Amino acid sequence: MVQEQPNNPLHGVKLEMILQQLVAHYGWDELGRQIDIRCFNHEPSIASSLKFLRRTPWARERVESLYLYMLRSAAR
Repeated sequence: MVQEQPNNPLHGVKLEMILQQLVAHYGWDELGRQIDIRCFNHEPSIASSLKFLRRTPWARERVESLYLYMLRSAAR
């Protein structure tokens, strides 16, 4: 049985898509200022960032939080 999550904006959204949208919206420089982690500030790439975020729960939470903030800001 599949459970629907209509109130969860992260449901069905892959981390790679979140990261690509954040980079498109903010750019690597601003993303590195918003979330100060090495994979955003030193030779950033989607692949290296995904590898780090998948292994580091606190960093992934920050990225997801910024993504939700971006969605709320765009809805205004």
